[in-house]
Amino acid sequence: MAFSITINGQTHTADVDGDTPLLWVIRDVISMTGTKFGCGQALCGACTIHIDGVPTRSCVTPIDSIAESRITTIEALETLPHGKALQDAWIELEVPQCGYCQSGQLMSAAALLAETPQPTDADIDSAMSGNVCRCGTYQRIRAAIKLASA
Repeated sequence: MAFSITINGQTHTADVDGDTPLLWVIRDVISMTGTKFGCGQALCGACTIHIDGVPTRSCVTPIDSIAESRITTIEALETLPHGKALQDAWIELEVPQCGYCQSGQLMSAAALLAETPQPTDADIDSAMSGNVCRCGTYQRIRAAIKLASA
């Protein structure tokens, strides 16, 4: 079945089954590879995107649930409130090690700052708790979010 979806402000058509995870549409059909596959069970956060501004795990979100929603991926991070500030903070504080989880981390952080522009440590810990960093850069992630919120 053909689905029309809006990603980063552009309309795309994907001829896939309705239960196809949005992650695979984004990566394999549309060829936007910034969003990563981590676990396939919404446990690690590597595949986090925004659907109408809400951080969402794309690995378990079927394309037939999208309808007219606006999808934002890591490729459009700089267009989000605090997006550029987050990118700059990530670079300044040298947050990534391997970098694999960073697109999901950044998308979750952008959603947090859009909702809570001056988050406390507890706010950050709560919002980021579903994002796993195998390298353990959690302290730098928290510091970068604080820096971006300043």
